[in-house]
Amino acid sequence: MAFPTSQFHPLAGRTILQIIPELEAGGAERTTVDIAEGLAQAGARALVATEGGRLVGELQAKGGVWIPFRAATKNPFSMMVNVRRLARICYHERVALIHARSRAPAWVALGAARSLNLPFVTTYHGSYSGRSSVKVLYNSVMARGDAIIANSYYTGDLIRSVYPQAADRIRVIHRGTDFSVFSPSAVAPERVENLRKVWNVAPHERIVLLAARLTGWKGQKILIETAAKLRDQGVRDVAYILAGDPQGRDSYVRDLENLIEARKLTGVVRRVGHCTDMPAAFLAASVVTVPSTEPEAFGRSAVEAQAMGTPVVVSDLGAVPETVLSPPAVQSHERTGWRIPPADADALAEAVGEALGLGASARIALGARARAHVEHHFSLERMVASTLDVYSEQLEGHFTRRTS
Repeated sequence: MAFPTSQFHPLAGRTILQIIPELEAGGAERTTVDIAEGLAQAGARALVATEGGRLVGELQAKGGVWIPFRAATKNPFSMMVNVRRLARICYHERVALIHARSRAPAWVALGAARSLNLPFVTTYHGSYSGRSSVKVLYNSVMARGDAIIANSYYTGDLIRSVYPQAADRIRVIHRGTDFSVFSPSAVAPERVENLRKVWNVAPHERIVLLAARLTGWKGQKILIETAAKLRDQGVRDVAYILAGDPQGRDSYVRDLENLIEARKLTGVVRRVGHCTDMPAAFLAASVVTVPSTEPEAFGRSAVEAQAMGTPVVVSDLGAVPETVLSPPAVQSHERTGWRIPPADADALAEAVGEALGLGASARIALGARARAHVEHHFSLERMVASTLDVYSEQLEGHFTRRTS
């Protein structure tokens, strides 16, 4: 992915350090690598302090520098030692700003930043639960940044409700999607055909997809009930695919299998495990569902599916509605998907049925609108540029405060 670069970029020649527990394949980790790449292309040095992980190689290939660091520890004594260690690293590497993306390393980063009088930025990649005074205090480090990045307006509102003193430091920057990867033209037909074969989907069957880890609040049971309702309404030749890793939730998997059997949907609703080719999965689907029963901090699946031109049906709670245009918020001809009440199998069945019933012209038009919508609001370039702007503003403001 190419980002705008310039020898006159305000960050050129500066060193920015991000800290995160590990660089595995999650959203926060992916964003860390994306920002490091943007920094490198802007002429800055992009350091990432982390234990390691599968994305370290990609980080280095894209111009980032891995600083091996025990960032995942939550042991109070180890964290105190880490403050001094991180401060030494920042001093010797001439770090200009520290950006923390998780709570435990954020406490370490806060201590190091304050000891060196450096700007401190945090990002809320999700909403942090916990109502006890101890938990609220632990979470509060993410609201102590000189700038606080929220990954959605929903997340921003949550921060304000718990930490009202942080309101004027919150910046909403939605997670960015690489639309060169999530593009119908980038997916060879063979990739789609391969997935259909792996999922044992017949040529005449359409796919309704729910791509999420197998856990109760992601709504797999709601989709199973929806499949039964649509079958009873005469909707045939549809495969309902549950793509996701159970992550050890064996009892929940048994619940899903029992419900599938009870509704006589064996072979119609299928668990297929984790999917490694999501662009092909979204392109293969006739409808993508995000029927979460608890609020999502962002709507990545909804954005990526819309980028592939696939109709989406999402629960109208949390941050996901920010990514999908639907009546009554817009006119019907401006729709990019459907929003439904959470945990409502009847509403989900109605919306999925409507999406499955779209004619070719209507489906193409909806897909084009959806693609244009997410390209404008949720691009990787937009996220990187906005984040680098926050860094520049903090460095300029910090310099002004220190010299005034």
